[in-house]
Amino acid sequence: MDKVDDKGENVNELLEAHTHVWNHMFSFLRSMSLKCAIDLGIPEIIQNHGNPITVPELVAVLPTLNPAKACHISRLMRILVHSGFFAHRKLDNDAQQVGYVLTNASRLLLKNNPLSVTPFLKVILDPIFMKPSQLMGTWFQNDDPTPFVTANGQTMYGHCGLDPSVNSLFNEGMASDARLITSLLMDKCKGAFEGLESLVDVGGGTGTLAKAIAHAFPHLDCTVLDLPHVVHGLQGTHNLKYVGGNMFESVPAADAVILKWIFHNWNDEECVTILKRCKEAISKVGGRGKVIIVDMVVMDEEKVNDENSKTFETQLFMDIHMMAMLTGRERREQDWAKLFSAAAFTNYKIVPILGLRSLIEVYP
Repeated sequence: MDKVDDKGENVNELLEAHTHVWNHMFSFLRSMSLKCAIDLGIPEIIQNHGNPITVPELVAVLPTLNPAKACHISRLMRILVHSGFFAHRKLDNDAQQVGYVLTNASRLLLKNNPLSVTPFLKVILDPIFMKPSQLMGTWFQNDDPTPFVTANGQTMYGHCGLDPSVNSLFNEGMASDARLITSLLMDKCKGAFEGLESLVDVGGGTGTLAKAIAHAFPHLDCTVLDLPHVVHGLQGTHNLKYVGGNMFESVPAADAVILKWIFHNWNDEECVTILKRCKEAISKVGGRGKVIIVDMVVMDEEKVNDENSKTFETQLFMDIHMMAMLTGRERREQDWAKLFSAAAFTNYKIVPILGLRSLIEVYP
């Protein structure tokens, strides 16, 4: 940077840069403040209050609050209002006072919301899953496959398989995300499942997505394929069953195979192997089927503008998260096309109507 002149022009640039660094340095506190509000049950308290709730009213009903800490609640709420999780609204009976109300974002955090993202948030912000990101610098200099291995001495899936509490936390988080995506799929993409007689949900966890598809299409035979410890003890229905197995080795035969948020976990070579197993599965019933993928298609940087920059930034965050946790990554359309070609698929269609993620149909 040039020497500061008398006009102070470069002083402003210096201070802007300083603020920029500090903003990113402390940005983790947005997540921690949000987690704190959830731990205290603040979204539910505001919802149950019915009207805009003031700080004294909020403090009075916080069940486990230490009275000596009550003076700090307004500080917590201030940053959460700034972050868009709560909003100010004037009281009906006293226009001079304001209370807090929920926003669309905080409604997604309510425990009784069927589309609640709180279980997923608890996974992402759990110390087990946060520590790897603190060791990325170390990981770049060692031979470990992922920062998660650097932090925990084993792979993420290996850790889940050995620790029931972590496995439960992870499964609940994935199930909550599946409920949200399932709702969108059934609303916007139902046509993708019409005409099918059989479907396999690869890596389907506890079956949240498959259950919804099986319910919406009673004639459709649905199978959930996941690791034996994931599906152990789960009960199916007349058109839904669970199969323990390994998607790298084989996938049950079906008209279609669906993979929700699977490929971003794996590197390109591993993804091609999975795609080949999927192609074998649909080929066993005549090769007329398709592979349905729900995953991110990262925007091209030249298409980023003020309107979609937050979406792009979130996709980049997710890409770094995958680098910390597993061997996979988020992919651009050209990256997806290379995978499909390498697995000998001939065509694909991307439908970008699922927010951060898209529906991709791949044909043999």
